[in-house]
Amino acid sequence: MRLALGLDPGSVRVGLAAADPTGALASPVAVLPRARTGELWQRVREEVERRGAGVIVVGLPRELDGSEGPAAADARTLAAAAERETGLPVELWDERFTTAQAERQLIGTGTRRDRRRRSVDGVAAALMLQGWLDAQRLHTGMREG
Repeated sequence: MRLALGLDPGSVRVGLAAADPTGALASPVAVLPRARTGELWQRVREEVERRGAGVIVVGLPRELDGSEGPAAADARTLAAAAERETGLPVELWDERFTTAQAERQLIGTGTRRDRRRRSVDGVAAALMLQGWLDAQRLHTGMREG
């Protein structure tokens, strides 16, 4: 399995997550300001290099009915930039509900509101990437031991 990084695009911040070396678990890495594109892509390239990533997975926020709205178009733009900036293949993955799920998890752990605001995008990126990793294992027939 290729090592993967996950990007969860938001209008203000981009969550960054990474798979562990076995490709089994995704973890939040950072929350990066969307407006600082140079800083964003520098950090992504650093993580690609450090982790030996072979693919970037970008969250695609679909509407409840499965259609794509303006946020999905924005995610596709970010995905194209990721491919251009890193030279890696980029895959899009449905990320409906990951931010809400991340918020619930952080509330459940007692995380204070100001810290939740700073970390929710990274947790959402990890949840999105975890879904992709799980699907890859199912697709390749790998079983957990």
